[in-house]
Amino acid sequence: MHRFKLDKDHILSNQDWTFPTFTAYGPGRFKEIGKFCNNFNISNPLIVTDSGSIKLPFISELSNLLLDAKVNSNIYSNISPNPRDDEIDGGCKKFKEGNHDAIIAIGGGSAMDGGKAISLTVNSNIPLWDFEFEQKPVDLKGKNPFPKIITIPTTAGTGAETEITAMVTHVEKGMKFCLWHPDARPCLALVDPELTLKLPSNLTAWTGIDAMIHAIEGYSVPMFHPLCDGSALESLSLISKSLYLAVEEPDNLLARGGMIVGSYLGGVAFLKGLGLVHAISHMVGAEYNTHHGLTNAIILPTVMNYNLPGLEEKVKRMSEAMQFEDHSIDGFKNNLNKMLDRLKIPKGLNEIGVPEDCYERIAKKSMLDQAYGQNPKKANLDELNELVKNSIKKAR
Repeated sequence: MHRFKLDKDHILSNQDWTFPTFTAYGPGRFKEIGKFCNNFNISNPLIVTDSGSIKLPFISELSNLLLDAKVNSNIYSNISPNPRDDEIDGGCKKFKEGNHDAIIAIGGGSAMDGGKAISLTVNSNIPLWDFEFEQKPVDLKGKNPFPKIITIPTTAGTGAETEITAMVTHVEKGMKFCLWHPDARPCLALVDPELTLKLPSNLTAWTGIDAMIHAIEGYSVPMFHPLCDGSALESLSLISKSLYLAVEEPDNLLARGGMIVGSYLGGVAFLKGLGLVHAISHMVGAEYNTHHGLTNAIILPTVMNYNLPGLEEKVKRMSEAMQFEDHSIDGFKNNLNKMLDRLKIPKGLNEIGVPEDCYERIAKKSMLDQAYGQNPKKANLDELNELVKNSIKKAR
């Protein structure tokens, strides 16, 4: 079998894309942030990042790049690994107090989700939860009150830079919900693989598997959407060629580029929907504040055992994209499990602090998640109980 390799000339060159939003891609593009702010008439953005990123070098570099372009800014970093509604309220207060005119959301998925959630509600004063995905979109009465938002990923996992949906924890309910509005989207996604070079190996693995799951679940949603499906398969192709290299050779810029583009395409793929991996993971993260990518990675084998029978043609296409020699369902599952083993992913959620006695509660909450209804198979409560229990005790 001929094994295709990453295209160095493409991955390491600068590109501008217009789908699904205006995107500036390429090594070193981060240094153009001041120019982009001037082009978009942004003069005083609020930088939104997560509590784990505030001391990392790219935050101070961003502030300095903006100053060089005569752009004022301030920073809001009170965003948890699983963003909370009270943290979004705090960001809105900071935005208004500083008379900011835009948001730059920089970091992993948490930071970008935090920034996007703030942008949905800060100017309109419409309550945050009115933007919940399952509700009728808020009527803006002919106006677009959303401030401009620039998204800058520093991990290769979430694909959150491509669109406006944001996952936020409702503290009172102890559940995660998806927020969005069809008229809101980033004015720019600035995607620079150099920003991921310092990402530790464990986070590279966890976020990389998250990106892969976005592609797998998005592709498995039973809907005809060739734009998302094509993105999913190309995402899987890039990730399968890049992930081990990015983990084992952290300074390999070609691998980092392959991963961040694969992650970006995974974000396009899940515009079609997700599935039970995310439905369960969202509720585990809301209750136990676990790392989203790691949680997904642990749950994946249990859900694949349940979902894949009957998806033989899709499994064949995904296997081909990932250059697996065995295109059967068992072959696909075995290859995924080998990948999780090589990347040292725990075999059960109990290894990351999730207790076994929560499975019934998590299962019930999972049925209320948007991704539950997008899964290729409709799981009843008994089946979900079993899936969650297995994910906690031994997923593979």
